[in-house]
Amino acid sequence: MTPELLLRLTVRPVLAWMDQACRIPHSAEAEVMLLAVAKQETDLRHRRQIPVAHAMGLWQFERGGGVAGVLRHPATRERARFVCGALLVRPESETVWAALEQNDALACAFARLLLWTDPMPLPRAEGPAWDCYLRLWRPGRPRPERWGEAWAAAERALAPAEEVA
Repeated sequence: MTPELLLRLTVRPVLAWMDQACRIPHSAEAEVMLLAVAKQETDLRHRRQIPVAHAMGLWQFERGGGVAGVLRHPATRERARFVCGALLVRPESETVWAALEQNDALACAFARLLLWTDPMPLPRAEGPAWDCYLRLWRPGRPRPERWGEAWAAAERALAPAEEVA
């Protein structure tokens, strides 16, 4: 999948829905951050972690990590339950984790909810975005050498979409 296609088919529709239904603002900063993280985590190719499936979805959430965190965090607990209910997924770590592999809308919503848990404002530049990614996703192998391209690809995806929109 390309970042442009992920933006049009998943990120924008999910963020627009969450803005209305969950009162979590839809912004260009959220769009670029979500695209960059998905590109960094999976290169937009894998919805199941390789070689061992510890994490699921384009944003690579682990059952006891990001999934459980979003389900329990005071800022996201009720919103996560609402999202799960709307998408017909039981709001339990195991069930959500398994559904993330096939449900890009759920995966995107959980990634946005994880961003919502951060007390810092959404970043607008590559360096602060890297810090945000490290803080929230806590990758086992961060791969900083890939972040620049992930961020650039996300920014490129937004540029033409903004002109058309």
